[in-house]
Amino acid sequence: MLKLFLPDQHVKSVFHINAGDLKDRGIKAVITDLDNTLVEWDRPNATPKLISWLKSLQDEGILVTIVSNNIEKRVRDFSDPLGIPFIFQARKPMGRAFRKAIKDMNVRKEEAVVIGDQLLTDVLGGNRNGFHTILVVPVAQTDGFITRFNRKVERRILNFFKRKGLIKWEEEN
Repeated sequence: MLKLFLPDQHVKSVFHINAGDLKDRGIKAVITDLDNTLVEWDRPNATPKLISWLKSLQDEGILVTIVSNNIEKRVRDFSDPLGIPFIFQARKPMGRAFRKAIKDMNVRKEEAVVIGDQLLTDVLGGNRNGFHTILVVPVAQTDGFITRFNRKVERRILNFFKRKGLIKWEEEN
């Protein structure tokens, strides 16, 4: 059961994910969380560095869809200026939004990765639905109310994985 919370990869940030490497592995699409994955949960717009990273994906022909549990206004205000499709109120870790994202991008789940900062939503949802999952360290140290609760649970799971040698944040990245 705990294996469902174990990401396939873990990196410090999305900037440690190379578009060329994804393409070489046959990845054609990225399903990414928004808050504390791409930018801080309270930052309204993409940073220049993030815009450059997203362009590197586009340059490799990799499609991107933002899948967020947040409300429509937050996700739309962030995604529209970038021209990135999005799904709001996704109800992650439920699978409907993940399946809709790959259907809309016209790719198979084997051709997509799920990137996010939370074990209980992004990684669990991606793993339950057969995706390759990449966990990133949260961009900000602060969170909304529900996420703060989730982080307490996640810390226990991450500590278990660290004790078992399954995750090594400090040593690898």
